[in-house]
Amino acid sequence: METGKKHTKTKMNWKLVARALKGSTRYLVLGAVFLLVAVVAAYCGPLVTSFTVDYVLGEEASSLPAAVMRWIDSWGGRDFLRGNIWICALALIGCTAVNGFATYLRRRYVALASEGVAMTLRNTLYSHLENVPYDYHKHVSTGDLVQRCTSDVETVRRFISVQLLEIVRTVAMVAVACYIMFSIEVRMALVSMVLLPILCVSSFVYFRRVRRQFTLSDEAEGKLSATLQENLAGVRVVRAFGQQRDEVDKFTVCNADFRDKTFKLTQMMGIYWGASDAVGYTQIALTLFVGIAFVVRGELTLGNLMMFTSYVGMLTWPVRQLGRVLADLGKATVSLGRLDEILSVPEEEEPGRAEKPEIRGRVQFKDVCFGYDTYDDVLHEISFTAEPGQTIAILGSTGSGKTSLVQLLQRLYLCTAGAIYIDGTNINDIEHGHLRRNIGIVLQEPFLYSRTIMDNIRLVRPEAAEEEVHAAARVAAVHDVIESFEQGYDTVVGERGVTLSGGQKQRVAIARMLMQNAPILIFDDSMSAVDTETDAAIRAALKKRREHTTTFIISHRITTLCEADNILVLEHGRLVQQGTHAELLAQDGLYRRIAEIQNALEDELRTEGGEA
Repeated sequence: METGKKHTKTKMNWKLVARALKGSTRYLVLGAVFLLVAVVAAYCGPLVTSFTVDYVLGEEASSLPAAVMRWIDSWGGRDFLRGNIWICALALIGCTAVNGFATYLRRRYVALASEGVAMTLRNTLYSHLENVPYDYHKHVSTGDLVQRCTSDVETVRRFISVQLLEIVRTVAMVAVACYIMFSIEVRMALVSMVLLPILCVSSFVYFRRVRRQFTLSDEAEGKLSATLQENLAGVRVVRAFGQQRDEVDKFTVCNADFRDKTFKLTQMMGIYWGASDAVGYTQIALTLFVGIAFVVRGELTLGNLMMFTSYVGMLTWPVRQLGRVLADLGKATVSLGRLDEILSVPEEEEPGRAEKPEIRGRVQFKDVCFGYDTYDDVLHEISFTAEPGQTIAILGSTGSGKTSLVQLLQRLYLCTAGAIYIDGTNINDIEHGHLRRNIGIVLQEPFLYSRTIMDNIRLVRPEAAEEEVHAAARVAAVHDVIESFEQGYDTVVGERGVTLSGGQKQRVAIARMLMQNAPILIFDDSMSAVDTETDAAIRAALKKRREHTTTFIISHRITTLCEADNILVLEHGRLVQQGTHAELLAQDGLYRRIAEIQNALEDELRTEGGEA
C-alpha cells in the first residue's frame, strides 16, 4: 500500500463494520427506537393542527382514528374542546416536547455509538500496526498511515453519528406520511409525492458519480499528509541543503492536486444540492397550488391542506438528504476500505514453536542466506559462532549486508536458507517478544521520543530507579553531559531528538538499551557520531559492566573493531574474512587495506598537527 495508488477497496466490509460496532450496538438500537418515537411525534403535530382547524374551530368531520374520537367524545367532544381550546395547544406543545426529547436521546445514544466505534477502530488499527511485520513499515508512507488512522476513522465516525440512522428516519417518515396522507385523500397524496421519485433517482445517480471523486480526494489528501510528514521529519536535511524552496514547490503541487479534486467534489455537491432544492420547492409549490384548488372546490378541508403542506415539507428534505446520506455512505465505504487495507495485512506470525528459553548469549550462524526478494540474495552462506561474553565486530563496505545480518538475529526478517541458533535453539522457535527483549540494539540513527531524557532512557523499564538510569548513562558516557543541561534529566528532548547533537543522541540511545539488561547487544554503527576517545571509554565501560554479554559491533573504525574477539569482514554479502585484529592484519585482504588507509590518514593528521 503506497500513497497515490488507485486500488483502494470500495466494497463495504461488513466484518469490519461488525467488529467496529462490537460493544456499541445497543446504543444504535436505542437510537433507532427514539428516532421512531420522534418521527411519530413530529407527524402528530400537523394532525393536531388539522384537527383543531377542521373539527374544533370548524364544522368538518375529524380525520382522526375512530378509537381516538371515542375517547374525545367521552370528554364532551367538539363543544368541550371549544370551551377548552388550550387543550389543543397543550397537545401541540406535548408533541413538540416529545419530539425534542426523543431527538435528544436519539442523538445522545448515536453519539455514544459513533465514539465507541471510533475508539474501537483506533485501538484496533494501532494494535495491528504494532504487530505487522517490520518489512511492512519499510514500504508504506507514514503520512498516509496517519491520514488513514485519523481522517478516515473520523469519516466513519461522522457517518455513524450523523447519517446512519438518517436512512431509517427517511424510510420511517415516508412510510408514516404515506399511510396518513393516503388514508385522507388519495389524489392529494399522489400530488404531494409526484416529484419525490425524481429526488430519489437523482440521489442514487449522484451517489454513483460522487463516490469515485471521494476516493480521489481522499488519496490526494493522503499524499499531501505524507509530503508534510516527510518534510517535517527531515527538516534538518532540508535546511542543511537549502531545499526550502523545492520542498515548498513540492508541497504546492500536492496541495493544488488536493484542491482541484476537492473542488470538483464540491462542485458536484453544489450542483446536486441546488437542483434538489429546486425540486423540493417545486414540490411544495405544486402541493400548495393543487391543494388550494381542491379547497376552493370543497374537495379538501383547510386543515387537511395545512397538514399536507406540512408533510410535504417534512418529507422533501429527508428524501433530498438521501443524496447526502448516500454520498457519505460512499465516503465511509472508501474510508472503511482504506482501513481494511491496513487490517488485512497479516500480523507477524511465529514460524516455529514460540518457546521462551533462557538466553545466555551463544549465537551460531549456519550457512545463512537472505534476500529481500527471491532473485537477489543480500547474504550468502554466512557461518560463524559467538560465545557468551565475546565481542563480534563486523566490517564491510556500504551494501555488504552488515545491517541485514543483525536484523536477521532479531528476526525482523527470516533467513531464506540456513539457520541461526541461540544457545542451541533455532531462533524461529523462540517467541519473537522474548527474543527481542533479550537482544538490545542501537541504530546509527536512533529514535528518541519527544519526552524527557529520563523517560527516554527508562523507556523499556518505566519502573526503574533514577540510580539505575544514572548508572546506564555513565556507562554510555553521557551522564555528565545530561547533568550540564539546565534541567538535567528532566530536559525535554525535541521530536526525534533534534535538541541533542548526533553523538548525544547515540549515547542516550545506548543508555536506553543498557536498561534492557539483555544478554546480547548490537551496536549498528551507533558510535559513529562520537569521538574515538569517547568511543573507547564506552567500550571499556561496557566490557567492565557485563562480562558475559555477547556484543556485536558494526563500525568502519579499525580502532573500534581491533579489540574484538572475532572480526567478520563482509564483501558483497559474503563472509570473506574472519579472525582477530592481528590475524586479519597478517592476511592480504579488505581489512588490512582499510587499516592501512586509516593509519595513513591518522599519521598525516598527526604530522600536520605537529607542523602547525
